[in-house]
Amino acid sequence: MGTTLPKQYLPLCGQPLIRHALTTLCAVPQIDRVFVVLAPDDEYWPEDGFADLVGKLRVLHCGGATRAESVANGLRAMGNIAAEDDWVLVHDAARACLTVDHVETLIRSVGHDMVGGILGVPVADTVKREAYGRIAATVSRESLWQAQTPQMFRHGLLSKALAHAPSVTDEAGAIEALGLKPKLVAADATNLKVTYPLDLKMAEWIIDNRTRS
Repeated sequence: MGTTLPKQYLPLCGQPLIRHALTTLCAVPQIDRVFVVLAPDDEYWPEDGFADLVGKLRVLHCGGATRAESVANGLRAMGNIAAEDDWVLVHDAARACLTVDHVETLIRSVGHDMVGGILGVPVADTVKREAYGRIAATVSRESLWQAQTPQMFRHGLLSKALAHAPSVTDEAGAIEALGLKPKLVAADATNLKVTYPLDLKMAEWIIDNRTRS
């Protein structure tokens, strides 16, 4: 993002980026508790800025060097509250445009599944594989999906999967490494991940237009 301030604390529509996703997750009736996993030395978290979410929100200062490590640490930290069969939804704070409907669609679609599942969107663009700055191949987009979050799995299963495959880039990848096949649940492109400065502008436009409508 080209800033010294961590991405999750950049301002978005007058609030830290991370607050938007947390507010949405706390507003979902089916969710009992929301845990936010922060780095042990995080100095940016506004202790008094989330008082209205205190009924559901819990802060865990146990983040790791990677996403998988942070999630695994968070699962261990909440182990005294969550049972092995409890559903856990893992969400990326950078997806600030998440809606309650997104979450409820995932819960409704996956809640009775034996494995679990994730939100995603089918790939619409033509996909190219690159080598040395040139196109090496055109990859068929048929059956390709772009993974999103939340990703929803049982606490015990996800803990086991991340211990088995600690280098994955998302939770579904860890579940797949166990030989299981998570369910894909269609979301939409508004559940975008803020990665580049332009994404922040797009997220602002999405949130502003939702508010106006």
